[in-house]
Amino acid sequence: MANVSHSGALPIYLAWSGGKDCSLALHTLRADPRYRVTHLLTTFTDEYDRASMHGVRRELLRAQAAAAGLPLVEVGIPAPCPMEEYSRIMGDAMRKAVEAGIAGVAYGDLFLEDVRAYREERLAEVALDGIFPLWGSDTRALAHRFIELGFRAHIVCVDTEQLDKSFIGRPFDRTMLAELPDGVDPCGENGEFHTFVGDAPFFERPVPHTLGHVEERERFVFQELHPGR
Repeated sequence: MANVSHSGALPIYLAWSGGKDCSLALHTLRADPRYRVTHLLTTFTDEYDRASMHGVRRELLRAQAAAAGLPLVEVGIPAPCPMEEYSRIMGDAMRKAVEAGIAGVAYGDLFLEDVRAYREERLAEVALDGIFPLWGSDTRALAHRFIELGFRAHIVCVDTEQLDKSFIGRPFDRTMLAELPDGVDPCGENGEFHTFVGDAPFFERPVPHTLGHVEERERFVFQELHPGR
C-alpha cells in the first residue's frame, strides 16, 4: 500500500477485538487521510483476563497491538456485566479519550443497525464521532478480500445455535467460506463466529500462537490459543 499522509487527520481510537473485521477496518483507515488511528481499544473480562466475547488471552491482543505498532487501551469489565454497568464503564473510558484529545472511535461493524445506533448514541454523549469504515460492504466480497490481502486468521468462537461446532479452530480461508451453510454470514456479523488474526499486512511480524483445547460454555464453543509456537 502506498504511504498516505495523515497530517491534519482526526486522531481516533479503533475498537479492537483481535478479529478480522477490526483488522480490516485498521487496514482501511490507514489508507484514509481523514483519520489517524492512535490507539486500539479493547474490553477485557477481568475475571478471565480475556477479550470479551472472543475469549482470547490478553497477552495475545497485546502482541497484536505491538505488531501493529499501536498502544492498546485496556478497559476491564466484570463477569457478568449488565448493559447498564457496561455503558457506565465505557462512558468513563470515552471521557478519558476526549480528555486525551481523541476525536472519534472507529468500529468494524458491517450492517447491524441497532448496534451502530447504540454506539453512536453513547459517543454523542461525550461529543465523539463514530467511524464505520466497512459499513454497508458486501460481506462475501469483504471476506474474500480479507484473504486476498494476506490476512491470516482462525475461528476462535462459534455460536452453536447458528453454526456447527466443527468449524471451531478452522482457518478463515476459501475452503471454510465455501462450506458455510446457507444463512450464515461470511463475516459472522450476526455473531455466528468470531476470529483471531495471527498475521496482517500491517503487522511488523506475525503473532506466534498455537491451538490448544476446545471449551464448551452453554451455546458457545471456544478455541484456546496459547502464545508462542
